[in-house]
Amino acid sequence: MDEFPVLIPTLQIGFYQRLQDAKKNLLLPALMDQVGRLDIGMLDQQLLAFAGKEKLAFMARQGLRGELLFPTPYLLESNPKLPGYYRLMLGFSQKEFYKGVFSRFKSMEDKGKLTNATAEYVPALCKSLIESAWILAQGIDHVTESVLNELSLLTYGPQLRGSRNVILGTEAIQVVFALIKAIVAHAILEQGKDYLIVRSAAGRIYRIELASDPDIAIRQVMKSGEIRNRIAIELKGGRDFSNIHNQLGEAEKSHQKAKAAGFTEFWTVINVAHVEEERWRQETPTTTELFYLAQLSDSQSPSFQRFREYLIAELGI
Repeated sequence: MDEFPVLIPTLQIGFYQRLQDAKKNLLLPALMDQVGRLDIGMLDQQLLAFAGKEKLAFMARQGLRGELLFPTPYLLESNPKLPGYYRLMLGFSQKEFYKGVFSRFKSMEDKGKLTNATAEYVPALCKSLIESAWILAQGIDHVTESVLNELSLLTYGPQLRGSRNVILGTEAIQVVFALIKAIVAHAILEQGKDYLIVRSAAGRIYRIELASDPDIAIRQVMKSGEIRNRIAIELKGGRDFSNIHNQLGEAEKSHQKAKAAGFTEFWTVINVAHVEEERWRQETPTTTELFYLAQLSDSQSPSFQRFREYLIAELGI
C-alpha cells in the first residue's frame, strides 16, 4: 500500500491560539462576559435611548437582548475593545472600517484604550453602528446568537489569514509543543494544557512543559522527586531576516539563563528561511541545535526527522 506524507496543520494551530484570544476580546463570549459585569438597569436605559423601542421590541421577539446588535456608550466605555465585536458582526474588515472618521476608534479595538478626545465621539459611533446593525437585522430571516457569532467568525477568518501567513510569537511555541506531543504520544502518562508527563523505555519520567524562559522546558523527574533540567527550547517566530541578529541574541540570553539553571541541551527554533551555521553559532554559541520552523512543519523534511530523532534519543522513548 502506498504511504502518503503526514501534513502538519501549523496554520490552524496558530489560528486556534488567536481564536481563543478573540473570544476573550472581540467575539460574542467577550461581549457576554462584559455585559455580566455591568449595571443592567443602566445598560437598558442607554439601549432605549440610543436604539429605541422599535428595535428593542424586534430583539425581544427574537428572545434576545438588545446589546447583541446594538452598542451603547456605557458598554463600549466599559470595554474599549468591543467596537471590534460590532465591526466583525457587521462584516467589515479592519482596513475598510477604520478609515476616515472611524480611524480614531482603532486604538480602542487594538489596544483597549479610550482617550478623553475619543470618548467624545463614542455616542456618535454607537448611533452609526446601531443603524448599520438594523439594516443587517432586516436582511436576516431569523436573528439568533449563533447566527451573529457565525457572521463574526466569517469576518474574523479572513482577517487572520490576511494579517499573517506565518506563525509568530506564542503561536510558534504552540506549534512546536504540538509537534513534540505528537512525537511522544505513545509514551505520555499524563497531560495538561501546558505540560506532558512521559515515561522512557527504561522507566525514566520526564516533564515537558510550556514555560516563559525557556519557551519549552524538558525536565527529568527523579524517583526521589528531585528535578533535573535537561533540554531548553527557545523559539523565535519572527520572519524578518533583518532582525535575525536580535532574535538570536535574545535566544542566547535565554539559553545562558537556562545553562545557569542546570539545563544541558539548548535548542533554538527560528522562523526565517536560512542562516549560515557560522553566523548563528557566533550569535548564539550556547545553542547546541538549531531548527527552522518551516522545515519542522514538513514531516518529510530532514530537519523534522532530525528533531524527532534527537528528541526520542534524549528521552529514551
